[in-house]
Amino acid sequence: MAERPYVDKAKCTGCGTCIDVCPVNVFEMEKGKSVVKRPDDCIQCRACEASCPAKAIVVK
Repeated sequence: MAERPYVDKAKCTGCGTCIDVCPVNVFEMEKGKSVVKRPDDCIQCRACEASCPAKAIVVK
């Protein structure tokens, strides 16, 4: 099974950085938090994980 991003909503600040850096638009904002809307589109580049200032995203 391919790796996919997971967002820890307790850590997510809703800054939107993951949305900005994701080249395949996996994330969307919902109720002020980032959510993974299209996990099957993830290309495992880990840009979201590396750029999240709150360390709320892990790709596994």
